[in-house]
Amino acid sequence: MTTVLTPWARRTRTGGLGTPRRHRPPLLIGAGTLLVLLFALAGPLVAPHSPTAQLAAPFQQPDGRFLLGTDVLGRDVGSRVLSGGRTIVLTALAGTAAAGVVGITAGVLAALASRRLGDLLLRCVDALAVLPALLVVLVLAAGFPGSHTALVASVALATVPFSTRVLRAAADTVLSSGYVEAALARGDTRWAVLRHDVLPNIAGPALTDTALRLVASLHLTATAGFLGLGPGGATPDWGRMVSENVPGATLAATPFLAPALLLVLLSVCVGLLAGRLADTVGRGAG
Repeated sequence: MTTVLTPWARRTRTGGLGTPRRHRPPLLIGAGTLLVLLFALAGPLVAPHSPTAQLAAPFQQPDGRFLLGTDVLGRDVGSRVLSGGRTIVLTALAGTAAAGVVGITAGVLAALASRRLGDLLLRCVDALAVLPALLVVLVLAAGFPGSHTALVASVALATVPFSTRVLRAAADTVLSSGYVEAALARGDTRWAVLRHDVLPNIAGPALTDTALRLVASLHLTATAGFLGLGPGGATPDWGRMVSENVPGATLAATPFLAPALLLVLLSVCVGLLAGRLADTVGRGAG
């Protein structure tokens, strides 16, 4: 006997997008992302050596003292790997948070304002989107060398135009719905509508957009480190560690391979979590 499944039943069995739930384990993705973030943030607390001290010959092979060997200047690679992720993660988080605040503010204001004023505001924001993201990072980081604030600002400016457009569209959808029009008709102020109707209903899209922008912010921050931008000197940074140790790849692979793999792992885990979040929000909206 052939069983015919309704569209709702097919979506329930497959998880909404035609892919079995067992192929997308949310707990595993979340746990992996959390572990990588904890490794990056708490790594400096457990580093066995100073990440800036020259302790041995350059490009020494891994041994009992230096589990990952030494880098181009004879510093412990393991200690630098443990200490080099915090800067990238914190800079990306700060840039994403700043872009999220500006994006949701500009997007909601553009939706609440008149059509002409809202479009004008979007045109101003779109002027930033014309510039390549890496160019914005290069200009600000080069103009303020060694500044964390400049790097955070450049990451935020590179990602805020897209957040503004997404959140303006989400706010427009809410404002055009019947219950918002009913609230305005019964005398509710626009502030009350914004607080009780608009913001709660765009929280899902805003959270999803923030997760996606975090992936882009991680890429930009790692690229800035690879190019030698941001905090200079001997400050450990996974991106900078890759560029510093590539010339000695034939002598020792771990000094550049370890930070490169961690960057890939961090980006993949955060990207998978952002995709899972977008999937969940999309099913909830549907």
